[in-house]
Amino acid sequence: MTPRQPASRLETLLRAGQFAVTAEITPPVSCVAEDLLRKARPLAGLADAVNITDGAGARAHLSAPIAACLLARAGIEPILQFTCRDRNRLALQADLMGAAACGVHNILCLTGDDPKAGDQPQTKAVFDVDSVTLTAMARELRDKGELPSGRKVLGRASFFLGAADVPIDPPPSWRPDKLAAKLAAGAEFVQTQFCMDAGIVRRYAARLLEHAPTRGVFLLIGVAPLRSARSARWMQQRLYGTIIPERCIERLERASDAAAEGERIAVELIEELAAIPGVAGVHLMAPANEDALPRVITEARKRQPSR
Repeated sequence: MTPRQPASRLETLLRAGQFAVTAEITPPVSCVAEDLLRKARPLAGLADAVNITDGAGARAHLSAPIAACLLARAGIEPILQFTCRDRNRLALQADLMGAAACGVHNILCLTGDDPKAGDQPQTKAVFDVDSVTLTAMARELRDKGELPSGRKVLGRASFFLGAADVPIDPPPSWRPDKLAAKLAAGAEFVQTQFCMDAGIVRRYAARLLEHAPTRGVFLLIGVAPLRSARSARWMQQRLYGTIIPERCIERLERASDAAAEGERIAVELIEELAAIPGVAGVHLMAPANEDALPRVITEARKRQPSR
């Protein structure tokens, strides 16, 4: 089979062995496109791609596919987060075709937060398919140009497909079977939950390299510019899968300016992660602290080899 050409700038960078930096924004609760673009523009030319969340926290925001289209048209490469919570398979397939038509190439396939965790807990979840099935549907649309029914699709869906994972400090018997299933379905890059411990990342990445099904994945580790010791503690205790070591929280507690210290911690961690075999980049997330993202990326870039 002829090797597939890279679908996006992000894919091109990763396949060239460049350390990638992606960042995440939540679309506004707004009907004004400029409100979205105002959040994204500070990341232009800094982040290699910008994630658009899809109903983050099980709350309604400006449509993620529309937001990704607006970013693409503004010259900012999006990563469209695509959840199974709110759409059945027909709607998912329609939105995948729509994303391709709008020049959105990076797709992160996710399950989605439980609606009971949001501000409208009476909402009924769909979950017609899971993220593995969604990934496979997107791959078939890209590689075969057809829907699961066998219907042919006009045009071309140039997708670079991603998945999410939760790093752990792997015990001796651990196998990355869940991640391997996502990769077998077609995912090629992975963005993880927050992991602020380089030692755990080193051991986790090493185990992925040991297993053939996960060896070739482009692994982007979730990093946060922590605002305060209090918010770090809340994330550590209440945000599923988050790893924040006590030494980070202690640094925040001692700092005269905790937010600035949190940004320094993130920059230092990115430098450490860039040296770990199997780590292809970082994914920066800063809920309610998005203004910190450009500063952290700018400082982190200074410590990376020039491209």
